[in-house]
Amino acid sequence: MLEEPRSGRLTAWGNALFAGVVAPDDAVSRVVGDDAVHRVADLPGESGEVGLTLALGRLRALGVSGLRLALPAPGHPLGLSGPAEFNAAALDAGEAVVAVGAALGLVPEVAEAGPEGDVHTEVVWRCLAVRDAPPADVPSLGEAERELAEALREATEALTRLDVAGSGPVAEAALRAYRARAEAGRRLLAPGYPPRAVRVLELAQRVGALVDIAYGPEHGGAVSAGAMAVRAEALRPVERTARRAKVAAYNAYVEERERR
Repeated sequence: MLEEPRSGRLTAWGNALFAGVVAPDDAVSRVVGDDAVHRVADLPGESGEVGLTLALGRLRALGVSGLRLALPAPGHPLGLSGPAEFNAAALDAGEAVVAVGAALGLVPEVAEAGPEGDVHTEVVWRCLAVRDAPPADVPSLGEAERELAEALREATEALTRLDVAGSGPVAEAALRAYRARAEAGRRLLAPGYPPRAVRVLELAQRVGALVDIAYGPEHGGAVSAGAMAVRAEALRPVERTARRAKVAAYNAYVEERERR
């Protein structure tokens, strides 16, 4: 949960590019990250797959002025607004990007290629039509921050009640390990985002990491199927809050601009 979703990177750095605060090559480099290549398919005005730099330029020409993140899960269409085809694709991927200014959305299709020992990741962003409507269940930054403080307390209480080591020193050690793996070359969000959005995203990642740790049998005292089901039931609202806060943080750039 400390790692950025690809759709989050595209949202953040795409917004910075559209605002003119980063160069196209820098934005694309940040979006691609450790992947080998990103391409965009089914983009209006293009007959085949195109590179991400050209695609972002085409989106701007189509009237796109910003991007929003969606992180849907079964029973929770977070950040989506329809239609059914786009929602289904986003739910299958667990993430998507929704354009502001044009009724378009992007869903990543991830594939690995290459021989064993030299495998690289390729991403194709499928462009689909979206419904021009408010995204589902996205809180404001202020709401997300308040909810996260409550969720962190609830997660700790739940883990203690369920006798999960995630509520004590083992969790802290695991969180430090998560951070160490994530810190190299890591930058949360992109230039132009408000400091509060960075703060909310950091806390959302911490809460999400606690949930991940709790689900790992190496950090829990009870590992039976029944005990795991009880644990999942207790932590599901916490995980949902963390995802909502992540979406609020990535979408803060667009929301703040619209308020102005």
